[in-house]
Amino acid sequence: MINHSSVTEFLLMGFSDDRQMQIFHFGIFLSIYFIALTGNFLLIIAVALNHNLHSPMYFFLVNLSFSDVGYISATVPKSMADSWTNNKLISFSGCFAQVFSVIAFGSVELALLTVMAYDRYIAICCPLQYTIIMNWVACIQMAAASWTLGVLNGVIETGMTFRLNFCSTNIIRQFFCDMPQLQKISCTDTQANHILVTVLGSIVGVFCVGGISVSYGYIFSAVLKISSDQGRYRAFSTCIPHLTIFSLFVITTMFSYVRPKELSFPTLDLLSALLYAVLPPVLNPIIYSLRNKDIQESVLKIPKKLKRFIM
Repeated sequence: MINHSSVTEFLLMGFSDDRQMQIFHFGIFLSIYFIALTGNFLLIIAVALNHNLHSPMYFFLVNLSFSDVGYISATVPKSMADSWTNNKLISFSGCFAQVFSVIAFGSVELALLTVMAYDRYIAICCPLQYTIIMNWVACIQMAAASWTLGVLNGVIETGMTFRLNFCSTNIIRQFFCDMPQLQKISCTDTQANHILVTVLGSIVGVFCVGGISVSYGYIFSAVLKISSDQGRYRAFSTCIPHLTIFSLFVITTMFSYVRPKELSFPTLDLLSALLYAVLPPVLNPIIYSLRNKDIQESVLKIPKKLKRFIM
């Protein structure tokens, strides 16, 4: 791929050239990264150590946490290193790996959120058939399909992006190698890439957004028929966090990848990238944990269980 381009490395513009602001950015991103890793790994450990949480819902939640760790690790550590060392260069291969990781983990996250909506639909609308439909074989197959589709999407979109030639400039106006920004600085026609992103985005939109909309349409219809206020609250409490995360992730991602060039501004690009690449991995464990007493209790019991395991 490098043979097709005169550019062998890229320059990430980041947030600021001021040294004090760079240190400030490093501290903020370090805190965000620590919160994301701590929250997601605590959730994974809590589910793994508590046999009462070995159910399809928590199985998909653990997969989502693994995806979140990979997703935020694809961008934030490199951005922190750039700020700390004041070296914003990234190699061609490093940029390739970053683009692939962002697309692949982001696609996995979207697929898992769709599967989780289907899981909630079966649990609320077909409770008597839940254990039959959402058996472990089906759960493993759906999780495997989510990871496989994510990797395939990453391979296709990254491959198409790095078939372009980069010869006029190597400056990426973003804090990581972002596919839309790479298309902007390419010195070759990017129409095929835009068509590919639009087609894949439409397919994903119909499958994921459509699937989740239908699932929640049935869910809300069933919940409203519950006579007990407490029953309605419990049903909504398992759905609202998931719907909130999905809406934030999809809206910001679609805004970044599908919006016209006329609506692209450096500040707006940075903000939208923060919203879809950094916030979801931080918010996912927080939102799911704050409204879930089972996870909270399991997290509090982790030290005791680890002590027993070690001894």
